[in-house]
Amino acid sequence: MKRPTAPGGDVIERGLDAKPATMAAKLSLKMPDLKVPDLKVPDLKVLSLTDFRRIVVKVGSSLIVGASRVDEDWLAALADDIAGLHGDKRDVLVVSSGAIALGRAVLKLPKGLLKLEDSQAAAAVGQIALARTWTEALSRHSITAGQVLVTLQDTEERRRYLNARSTIERLLEWRAVPVINANDTVATNEIRYGDNDRLAARVATMAGADLLVLLSDIDGLYDAPPGANADARHIPVVERITGEIEGMAGAAGSELSRGGMQTKIEAGKIATQAGTHMVIASGRIPHPLKAIAEGARSTWFLTTANPVTARKKWIAGSLEPKGTLTIDAGAVAALKSGRSLLPAGVIRVDGNFARGDAVVIRGPDGAEVGRGLVAYDAADAEKIKGRSSADILSILGFSGRTEMVHRDHLVVGRG
Repeated sequence: MKRPTAPGGDVIERGLDAKPATMAAKLSLKMPDLKVPDLKVPDLKVLSLTDFRRIVVKVGSSLIVGASRVDEDWLAALADDIAGLHGDKRDVLVVSSGAIALGRAVLKLPKGLLKLEDSQAAAAVGQIALARTWTEALSRHSITAGQVLVTLQDTEERRRYLNARSTIERLLEWRAVPVINANDTVATNEIRYGDNDRLAARVATMAGADLLVLLSDIDGLYDAPPGANADARHIPVVERITGEIEGMAGAAGSELSRGGMQTKIEAGKIATQAGTHMVIASGRIPHPLKAIAEGARSTWFLTTANPVTARKKWIAGSLEPKGTLTIDAGAVAALKSGRSLLPAGVIRVDGNFARGDAVVIRGPDGAEVGRGLVAYDAADAEKIKGRSSADILSILGFSGRTEMVHRDHLVVGRG
């Protein structure tokens, strides 16, 4: 099993050697007997929900909200599944749609498409109801829910991305379940995600999750719309998203759902490129996570990478360095032995970089040692270079990271 990871590629050490508890034992993946002509199907018996340590579960609007109210029985059953995973030391995050749908139900708005400002106002009402609904469902299992509202810009603008990731990571450290929703009160048509599918994929990559579960109106991907074509074939496994796979996507299936299979395929691209497996499964049944574990029909999108290797490849080859840190010989040895870069080992700071930017790390002879994401702005890095991490508070006036560059955000060259 690949080593599980936390946000930003951090390796999760806890529970690696623990044997699965009762609920985890129930959540082993048993694939149904599916025969699909002309499709190469890998042996998914090697996958199990117990293999995944950080799981993002996306829930669509039409699953949570019925004609005019929350489906409390269904949500209670899903909360049971989440509690089972949580109790077995898995990190679970929920990306929940439903704010606009709940708001329009509370406000008794008419059916049909809403104007942008009406959707935003409905979301303002619905977000309160949605947060209360998840809080009550999870509190029955003594689990704390933490609401996180995000927009596309929060996942693409570097500083806001880092702040959102830090918030999510702290909630998980406290064993809370982050409940994440698009901030539709400030979102516009240009920046809103389709039905939160792509948002869920961005959250999964932000959080370093190794599995994304999309609970949907449909039980996976078909080669044609199953509602219109009785001969449509179900696709149990997608090893790689090709043009042919993209061509199988259809349109949205209900008024409450803004997304369709197209947004789910887009989510699959985002997730698998970042080293996160994804599964699309029906949420139209009680205990949907348990059903996936017991072999209910679904579609798995596989990745050959993992969040750590995908992230480090991105750092090494895709980011333009904004500055340089020159370090002493002791720090060079520490980095090559797998340790983080501390301020004490830095002897020179060059460039105008911001927290989270990529920097080149050079040894005292000027040779490149590696590249990484720096935890401080250039001005603050200059102030704390050569100093003990214990002095950061007194120098900067706030408690920052102990490391200048954490080892999980660092790629060290060979040699």
